[in-house]
Amino acid sequence: MHAHWLLALVAVVAPLAHAQNAEIAARVIDAQGKPVADAVVVAVPSDGNVKLPARPPQDVVDQVDKEFVPKVQAILVGTAVTFPNRDSVRHQVYSFSPARRFELPLYTGVPQAVTFDKPGVVVLGCNIHDWMVGYVYVSESPYFAKTDSQGRAVLSDLPPRSYVVRVWHPQQTGTEEDSRKNVDVSRTGRTEVEWTLTLKPEVRIRRAPVHGSHGTY
Repeated sequence: MHAHWLLALVAVVAPLAHAQNAEIAARVIDAQGKPVADAVVVAVPSDGNVKLPARPPQDVVDQVDKEFVPKVQAILVGTAVTFPNRDSVRHQVYSFSPARRFELPLYTGVPQAVTFDKPGVVVLGCNIHDWMVGYVYVSESPYFAKTDSQGRAVLSDLPPRSYVVRVWHPQQTGTEEDSRKNVDVSRTGRTEVEWTLTLKPEVRIRRAPVHGSHGTY
């Protein structure tokens, strides 16, 4: 009987414990009211008390058809990222960004992982294919998400408290700090927050023409 009573208690308490966590439903649109994809939404506890996982996570940014996939990757600080080359030509991935400078010499396959140990935005490039541009957003908080094609992102499993929430996008005007909002989810299970960003036109270097020869580069 005691075992049955204990199981019944766990069945009741577990959902209640999960229900105590909150979530922020974010929506990001542009000045014309259109949804903005690939915007990173980050929530940082107002008291600055951030608990990071003991084991650093791992992630991947692929190279497919001479493009970075995904174009924007959001990760937690301390994450090790691999950059597999899925193409039949070689790539030389690099970044000069202060948050993480690195260079992966010409390679195919999967090179050694790069650890991103400082928060910030890391701009990716390829020394061989100038049009290849990607972004790694390194968050200091474990509470972040990237907007989908509808401009929506959900930050879930948030401990109930007050947060400072901000948005970053590679084309936004102004600074990320300008987007800060104070959001209190200590008493609500779900809070909806919306941002309107003014975006700069995307500058793209024209891809080199293909003449039917794959070559080595």
